[in-house]
Amino acid sequence: MEIKARQEGSVIILDLAGRIDVNSANLVEVVGQCIRDGYSDILCNFETVDFIDYMGISVIVIAYKEVMNNNGRMRFTNIPAHLKGFFSVSGLDRVIDIYATEDIAMNSFKEDKIIENIKKMQLRRRFKRLPIDIKIELKAKYDQGAACIKGDLINLSAIGAYIYGCSQFKLGDEIILKLKLPPKLEDLELEARIVWLSDKQIQPHSHPGIGVEFDNIQPSVQQKLLEFIERNLSFMSTDN
Repeated sequence: MEIKARQEGSVIILDLAGRIDVNSANLVEVVGQCIRDGYSDILCNFETVDFIDYMGISVIVIAYKEVMNNNGRMRFTNIPAHLKGFFSVSGLDRVIDIYATEDIAMNSFKEDKIIENIKKMQLRRRFKRLPIDIKIELKAKYDQGAACIKGDLINLSAIGAYIYGCSQFKLGDEIILKLKLPPKLEDLELEARIVWLSDKQIQPHSHPGIGVEFDNIQPSVQQKLLEFIERNLSFMSTDN
């Protein structure tokens, strides 16, 4: 099987040609390389594939699992009529999203992104935000020798926070936050990702600063944050 890769925006399109059979392990290799290169959205174009057997189906399944295991998305397009039976009999057409044309498939990636962003916004609105002032320490997640950076946590929710006094990171960086949660000053260590950098023109009073979204937060830890936020918000409303 021959594979030619091309890029459209953030999607890698793999144009497949020839036979997909026991000798098609290169599909798994190419998909793995795409993932290692940071591409999580992959579209396989079957327009010039002329043969698939059951060993070829196994190769496709392995490639698909590789993408899923890395939180990616794989979709298929232009399945020739004489090959659709293999996808139906194997049940792949019920697992993998298959589209009639490349344009429709590409639009599906964009639509999913829009839906994902809407869901994130809805999720954020479910969690109340607490204005607060807590001293914290930050460091890069994967740099063992990185020095801790001190900052002020000035806005907290159960899914994220805003940190003032920090300008050393960039969008997408993964970090570790360390803080002591009042009143017992319980030590908390949270994994987070940078999702916002403050703009000096728009946020002059909270610049420099970063917005973070918590990653891999344990339910028990998130519940502690929720209880802390609810308790302090109730105190604020009582004071008013």
